[in-house]
This record gives sequence, structure tokens and C-alpha cells, in this order.
Amino acid sequence: MSGRIVVLGATGYTGGLTARALVDSGAEPVLAARSPERLATLADELGGLETQVADVSDPATVRALVERGDVLISTVGPFARWGETAIEAAIATGATYFDTTGEPAFIRRVFEQYGPAAAREGTALLTAFGFDFVPGNLAAELVLRAAGPDATRLEVGYFSRGSSSGISGGTKASTAGAILEPSFAVRGGRLRRERTGARVRRFTLDDGRVLQGISVGGSEHFAVHSLHPQLRDIDVLLGRPGFGARLTPALTAVLSVATKVPGLGPKLYAALGSEGSTGGPDAESRTRSLSLIVAESRSASGGLIHRVEMNGPNGYDFTARILAWASVAASRGAITQSGALGPVAAFGLDALRAAAEDAGLAQA
Repeated sequence: MSGRIVVLGATGYTGGLTARALVDSGAEPVLAARSPERLATLADELGGLETQVADVSDPATVRALVERGDVLISTVGPFARWGETAIEAAIATGATYFDTTGEPAFIRRVFEQYGPAAAREGTALLTAFGFDFVPGNLAAELVLRAAGPDATRLEVGYFSRGSSSGISGGTKASTAGAILEPSFAVRGGRLRRERTGARVRRFTLDDGRVLQGISVGGSEHFAVHSLHPQLRDIDVLLGRPGFGARLTPALTAVLSVATKVPGLGPKLYAALGSEGSTGGPDAESRTRSLSLIVAESRSASGGLIHRVEMNGPNGYDFTARILAWASVAASRGAITQSGALGPVAAFGLDALRAAAEDAGLAQA
């Protein structure tokens, strides 16, 4: 018997895409959000789905959404501000939890703070389960299995192909958090605090193209490292072309200091767009924007051992599709471990790779 799947924030941009992907997969999710009017409209569009009013500022309403065996998908960000309610509700009720965050500080809290609590309660938490950062976890596992035990350094890069489709208001909010909140990296085999954009890395692809990205904290630092503890250094990088990447380390250094000035932090968050969802790119725009994931394993001396390149769809479309697959699988008992899990540990490499291919992401 399958548990229910509940989409919290269903009337937002990512929540709406996820609800539609679930319906396309044959599921009948429960739609949850603050506005009963917007919920009713969306439910009608999707064939008369069940709805429930819930507000993350009122924890009791979120806790009432789920019970043991259910799946709770949280798409309500910025997660550093609003994510706590949903994850605590999932742990308290025994529901499997997914979220769509890309915020390093929140990811770290899930693994270090909430993960042990979930393990004690026998439930699973899967944070950052979307374009940030499922593709990198998958590419990393592929490259590390091919490389073998000599790999001690991992670099994963996320890049866009085609024309830009723009970003949603929620992504802008998460980006503000990623820039202004403390981030991390694996250095010398240990997780260490490191601001976003502290490092710039380049990838030279098989076709000769050179891509560069700025460092950011991702779920790979926890999930991949737990599966491959021999790794001494892990870098996750978001593509940023040209001169902007070279400026980023200095810019984030200045911003990290500025946030400590009394009264300035909230102003910086507002200026960078931390007010939440304001819509996002339409379907036509998303078809023109594709993704490329690169993972490289290196030896202790820095020599390249193996590289994997994966081509995929627009990040928002991938997020909705992979979440739909994962939540249905979880509702049917596919996850047998508890605590904070990465996608490979939760579902296994073969199942995850097949699901990613169905969602449009495949090895080049």
C-alpha cells in the first residue's frame, strides 16, 4: 500500500511544476499551500486533486498534512527562513521528506542537525533533491566507480547550455542565501567552513571547450563523501562565465564581511531578492535552456583519472521530473534507510541513473 504524497507550496513555481509532473506520472498528490483560492484553481486544472491549507508560519497546519508512510515534498523557500517547519513535521510524524533547496547552510543543517533526529525516528530526509544537487551526486558516483580507489579528489560542475530561460523568484531567494550565509567544502578529508565563491575552477571538456565555475556548498560534500571516505577534497561548482567568475571571490569576501554589520544583513538579502517566489520561466523558455554536468576524479598528485559529462534538460524541468519519480518510489517503500540521505544511498545507482535518463539527463 502506498502512502500519500503531499506537495507543500504547490501554488508556487517549483511546487506547481512538481505537482504537474506527479500527475503526469499517474500520481494523485495532495496540494498544500496558504491560499485556498489558488489551491482550488490548481486542483481543478490538475483534475480535481485533494487540497489542504497549510502555512509554514503555523507549524500545526504543516504537521497535520502527513502521517507515517506519507511523503512530504517541501518547495517553500528561502529554506533558511521557512524550511524548518516542514522538516520538523516530517520527523515528528514519520513521513519521508524531500525538499528543493539549493542553500548550503540549510543543507548542512539537514545532514548535521536533523539527520540524526530522523534516524532515531526511522524516517528519511532527502534535501536538495532537484537540479541542485541530484545530477552532481549521480555524475560523481559514476566517475568514482570508474576511477577506483586512487581517486582522492572530486570536482563537480553545473553548467547551462543554450539560451538562458531566466530564474524564478524562489531561486533568487535561495541564491541570496547561498551568497550571504556560510558555505563549506571538503578539504583534507574534513568538512570545512568556506564562503560561496571562494574558489574558481576550470574544466577542459573532451571537445576542447573550457568552462569555469565558482565553488558552492552542495549535498555532494555530505552524500558522496559518506560513500567514498577516501576523498580528501571535494569541490562543487556552479558555472559562471568570463570575468564575472574571476571577480566572485573578492565580491563574496566583501559581502561576507558586510553581513556582520548591524542592520546591513537584512538589506542585502532584500537587495539580492530574498522575498520568495514571483514566478519563473515559461515552458517555451525552458525548452531553449539545457544543462551540462561534469564530474572529474583526480589522484593525490592532481592528475585526471576519469571524467563524466552528462547532458540534461532545463533545471526546473529536471527537478519536477526527478522529484515526481523519487516521491512515488518512496511512497511505495523504495527507501529502506533512515536519516539524512543522498540520492545514491537512498535509491541505488542503477535506479537513480534510469530515473535521471527518463527525466532527460544522460551520460554524453
